[in-house]
Amino acid sequence: MKKLRIGVIGTGRIGRLHANNLVSSVKDADVVAVSDMNLPAAGEVAEALQIPACYADYHEILNDPTIDAVFICSSTDTHSVISMEAARAGKHIFCEKPIDHDLDKIREVLKTVKEAGVLYQVGFNRRFDRNFKHIHEVVADGGVGEVQIVKVTSRDPEAPPISYVKVSGGIFVDMTIHDFDMMRYLSGSEVTEVSAVGACLVNPEIAEAGDVDTCIITLRFANGALGVIDNSRQAVYGYDQRVEVFRFKGHDQRGKRDAEQHDLLHRLRRYQREAAVFLSGALQRGVYQRGTRICRCLPEREAAPGRRDGWLAAGPDRSCGQKIL
Repeated sequence: MKKLRIGVIGTGRIGRLHANNLVSSVKDADVVAVSDMNLPAAGEVAEALQIPACYADYHEILNDPTIDAVFICSSTDTHSVISMEAARAGKHIFCEKPIDHDLDKIREVLKTVKEAGVLYQVGFNRRFDRNFKHIHEVVADGGVGEVQIVKVTSRDPEAPPISYVKVSGGIFVDMTIHDFDMMRYLSGSEVTEVSAVGACLVNPEIAEAGDVDTCIITLRFANGALGVIDNSRQAVYGYDQRVEVFRFKGHDQRGKRDAEQHDLLHRLRRYQREAAVFLSGALQRGVYQRGTRICRCLPEREAAPGRRDGWLAAGPDRSCGQKIL
């Protein structure tokens, strides 16, 4: 199989992580170029990983006919524009979440991708973690019976910089989007109803930026199941990711319910607060697995999680009942 020639757009924290994993761990990938408007940052990554080309302008990557695919790891507010330009250039695309803050812009991206006939994968790395994947498979096989409740706890070890918060779209678009995707992935059903409450309990500057840092979301699914998500921007004990799927086994003739819990309380691991550790271990394995996946899915002409998943996780409150292209 010919190696996939890849250009990485954006060499910030997540871009560096993707570039490193692609170079060091994904045998079917050949990273031939990186770009960042901060050219010295791109140069550092290129030098460290022996990537032959680095640019300040990502169009240099898009205009290179020898590059097969791009990893869009730039700031959130650039994802949709670069996605459409890359699709029109005939590049297969991996795009970090979210595609955009605006559903109309997401719809435009998906229309462009479909017309271009290229693959489009969205960066929901938790699907590739072995623990979450195992639970999804158990649920899909019917091993836990009819799902009744899905719970997700997602807490980061420290809040992001305020400069990031201002362009991220807010906690629901930037952080909870992973949990919305997990809810769909684990429940096997689509969201029909959603409500949320939030507060700013970690950093008052986040409130000044118009966002919250702590929130609870409740969801109802088409199959009748219920879901609960709790998020915090800062868990002082470390990175905290837990999921739980609960179902009722049935009831006996006396009318008593025999409740059986299929436990997903498989904590990925508790990490120290240092960013380098925060982005290692289970999270890094998930990033590696999705990098491998996009390289291997070209013959299948299907990428998962794909454009439909990116649409539905972008905001269940806004996308419920809306058609995707």
